[in-house]
Amino acid sequence: MTDSTTSNPLLEEDRPDRVPDPTLMVIFGASGDLTRRKLVPALFELMRDGMLPAGFAILGAARTPMTDDSFRNHLLEGMRAFEQLRPGEGPLWEAFASGLFYHTMDPSRPGEYAGLSRRMADLAALRGTAAGRLYYLSTPPNLYAPIVRHLGAADLARPGRPGAAVRIIIEKPFGTDLASARALNQDVLRVFDEEQVYRIDHYLGKETVQNLLVFRFANGIFEPIWNRNYIDHVQITAAETVGVEGRGGYYEQAGAMRDMVQNHMLQLLALVAMEPPVMFDAQQVRDEKQKIFQAIRPVEPADVRRVTVRGQYAAGTSGGKEAAGYRSEPGVDPGSATETYVAVRFDLDNWRWAGVPFYVRSGKRLPKRVTEIAVQFKRTPHRLFRGGAAGGLDANGIVIRIQPDEGISLRFGSKIPGTAMRLRPVTMDFRYGSSFGGRLADAYTRLLLDAMLGDATLYARGDGVDVAWSLITPILESWKENGAEGVHPYPAGTWGPREADLLLEAEGRHWRLP
Repeated sequence: MTDSTTSNPLLEEDRPDRVPDPTLMVIFGASGDLTRRKLVPALFELMRDGMLPAGFAILGAARTPMTDDSFRNHLLEGMRAFEQLRPGEGPLWEAFASGLFYHTMDPSRPGEYAGLSRRMADLAALRGTAAGRLYYLSTPPNLYAPIVRHLGAADLARPGRPGAAVRIIIEKPFGTDLASARALNQDVLRVFDEEQVYRIDHYLGKETVQNLLVFRFANGIFEPIWNRNYIDHVQITAAETVGVEGRGGYYEQAGAMRDMVQNHMLQLLALVAMEPPVMFDAQQVRDEKQKIFQAIRPVEPADVRRVTVRGQYAAGTSGGKEAAGYRSEPGVDPGSATETYVAVRFDLDNWRWAGVPFYVRSGKRLPKRVTEIAVQFKRTPHRLFRGGAAGGLDANGIVIRIQPDEGISLRFGSKIPGTAMRLRPVTMDFRYGSSFGGRLADAYTRLLLDAMLGDATLYARGDGVDVAWSLITPILESWKENGAEGVHPYPAGTWGPREADLLLEAEGRHWRLP
């Protein structure tokens, strides 16, 4: 099956022609937190903006016993608790809630899909969805493959009538290493075509991530200098102030490398480094990202300690409060070797980026919540202003802030007013909030709309996931062999272990302080 629907999320605005056809969305694991906190508020945002068709329907499917009404009340309580409902929107919610339904089932049991199929058929007739279906796997990852197999066996993976699309959104993690990712991909592609599969990474739905491509390819002043001739290095940072927040059991199996680097961080790296696509559609954009994944130099076992740093937060102070160390968190092994901080140097073997290191870091219990991309340019070939005049002037840089305070900053040197020739670095700031006003749409809002429209531009493709795991798995295997050796503690509330600073200082560079 090939989706005939194409659109351009980077050049089109949300016009009426961006309204999808009536669709039945089935959310597996709908009683969980993701549905309540993210998915339903995102869908309601589309309703608020007039982007949902009248016949749209949401069918929650999970083990927890609920009726349609109790499901609606459960979601309404969440909307109020998370302040997603604005004053006076009661009637709008009632209209939205009329399309919410629930089906109690155990998605791991194949015998229950006949009942699901009947319920879907009834709702399709009731709501006029023309049998267009969108499945969302919001379950534990161990249920992904069984659900896919059962959908195929129940003949629910193919359209019920000509012209109707069937698509499936799969949450991360898509595997835990290269072997498991490939096995899952094989299970999925036995039932669904690649064009039907949407591997979601909510980072790619953020406005500033999308704006990164517009910044690069819609402005003639940046692309000529976006290469090894002018750029010294690139830093990508994803910092969190929180710890594992009661998810110690999950995090013990994941760690920062699996949780952040394999997906979010490598996706951001690809968007920074990719070549201009011939046109902006899903295939062209994802083809260029795939070329970057293939260009990343694999880390040999002998080089793991040289180009990677793993850390683990110890007791300290976070947000003015005492914070326990990771090994004291519930569900965490007291001798755990799981990394809560990771820094990696990636090198790209291609014409544009040869010799330009990409430094990636992510960690928990850091001083500030921030995700940003910092592009550091080379210094001027001749330092005309020296000594006190330079005033500690650094090289030029561009910082793309993804969260919070989304925007872009350009740093350059300027003369301080006065009779003396004294220089100081200054910044020019673009901020979404001040330039466009209003609240930015949640990433899930955009991504769910694109999936309904059949636009996979902002979704990960199977071959990209495969290459990403092929890059990360050897590092994980090397770490596993070394156990807790090489896991560097850092006090909660600091910017990670000293060894991460040395990763850059070995070549005369330093981490940018966000």
